[in-house]
Amino acid sequence: MATATAVTDKKAKIYEGSKDPKRAAFYEKISQRDMAPLWEVLKDLVAKSPKSIAAPAIWHFDEVRPMVEEAGGLLTAEEAERRVLVLENPALRGQSRITPSLYAGLQLILPGEIAGAHRHTAGAIRLILDGDGAYTQVDGEKTLMKYGDFVLTPSWTAHDHGNESKKPMIWLDVLDVPTINFFETAFAEHLDSAVQNTKYTDNDSLWRYGSGVLPDGTNTKKESPIINYAYERVRPILDRMAKTDDINPYHGFRLRYANPFNGGWSTPTMGAHLSLLPKGFKGQPYRSTDGTIFACLEGKGQTTIDGEVFEWGPRDVFVIPSWKQYSHKADDQSVLFSISDRPMQESLGIWRELN
Repeated sequence: MATATAVTDKKAKIYEGSKDPKRAAFYEKISQRDMAPLWEVLKDLVAKSPKSIAAPAIWHFDEVRPMVEEAGGLLTAEEAERRVLVLENPALRGQSRITPSLYAGLQLILPGEIAGAHRHTAGAIRLILDGDGAYTQVDGEKTLMKYGDFVLTPSWTAHDHGNESKKPMIWLDVLDVPTINFFETAFAEHLDSAVQNTKYTDNDSLWRYGSGVLPDGTNTKKESPIINYAYERVRPILDRMAKTDDINPYHGFRLRYANPFNGGWSTPTMGAHLSLLPKGFKGQPYRSTDGTIFACLEGKGQTTIDGEVFEWGPRDVFVIPSWKQYSHKADDQSVLFSISDRPMQESLGIWRELN
């Protein structure tokens, strides 16, 4: 029961029905008991179709890269723990969200630096956008990262980063932090040592699980055991598809990053695709309920989102909110990476598309 002082300070929300004096008095009375009239808010709670609070947006890499690099001169990796510029959706400023359910940012690690080992309940992915030769270690496995690599650090896995190359490296981070925080289930901890003891051969998981076989006695998990889906191994598959498969009129030639244990998504909360758009490709209009983050890895083109045209090229990142109609157009042969919360929606039976 609230204190008398707290009850006295409560004010009823002004509803449309408050124009009626009797209703206004009733709303004031129930507000003092922390109640509200459903009939005044029902149309907003149960909408006829999704109305995203997010907005379409794009971050051109050539414009933001100098700012990411400037951060490298302002503080060390140790001071920052993770030196990242958060990609804030313009309609969600101050909330560290690129969509209502996902966080994204551009992380910088300079030559010789180490981003110390920690773990957290939020799952994370990395898409390498610039540089070559930094590494990530995940639960004792080290993987060197190159342009276009799709790297996983699943929920509660220990991970650290280091740059043993001579050039800075920048990658796109995407995490399910907003979802974890919505459920109020966030935990995190630092490891005793900044760098893990590596117990596996480098890139062990790709060789162990990425060849169509599973070691006998393997314990399957909801998340993929593969740490790094190397671009140099995945990209040629798109060329093979272009020679033999029918093109998808909305997405071009598209593959899904899969969990080899069960053929499902690579993580239980975030699902990723890689698409090849032939030169001159003009995609048909499409929409789906999963707000989607795209990154261009090759080529250039445009994506029209609810009538607004966004021009993109290599390393550019853009976001399409839930249920916004969009279509891609490729000026040159192009490759687009995309990631969204589709696995979460599918597990709840609420994902929908319209084409």
